[in-house]
Amino acid sequence: MLEDLRAVCRRDPALYGAHMIEVVLYPGLWAVWIHRLSHRLHRRGLPFAPRLISQLARALTGVEIHPGARIGRRLVIDHGAGVVIGETAVIGDDVTLYHRVTLGGRGFRSDGKGAARHPVIGDRVTVGVGASILGRVHVGDDASVGAHALVLEDVPAGARVSAPPSTVSAANAGSAANAASAAGAAGAAGAAGAVPRPAPLPRVTTRR
Repeated sequence: MLEDLRAVCRRDPALYGAHMIEVVLYPGLWAVWIHRLSHRLHRRGLPFAPRLISQLARALTGVEIHPGARIGRRLVIDHGAGVVIGETAVIGDDVTLYHRVTLGGRGFRSDGKGAARHPVIGDRVTVGVGASILGRVHVGDDASVGAHALVLEDVPAGARVSAPPSTVSAANAGSAANAASAAGAAGAAGAAGAVPRPAPLPRVTTRR
């Protein structure tokens, strides 16, 4: 437990000076601690109780970790709200997850009951806000998954996965005219049967 406290204090810039004591209020920390109890019971084959404990932890912390998930040392779940970790997920040491991260499966149409259907996360991996890693994909050590990325295939060690960033359009006097022109062009393209191009998928880059 002490190393968990130290890990959160090291990785959260909001914890310094007199604020260090606030670490005991962090919901992600309590979610990890409670999971260790439910996982221990799950490994002993005890029915119902492990899942009950995990659901109580979800109600208290906003973090849902299935009792079957295997979690390494010094996991930090920052903020915690909306994090979901599936039954067969495996998480290495020194991993950092931000809020609304999902380590999930592909759905009942492709996942068999009891099958290994959740991600395997290596050591020292960071997963950004709102990212989803789905299926039995492997994320290598020291990789970084950016905010809102959707990962459906293996990520090499040390790689960085990033979702397309939003674009900013400056407001100006001619914006209304430009919008009207763009709308007219879009209408003409639609009439001609043009199909809009889909948004690009997250890109994976490998560190050198």
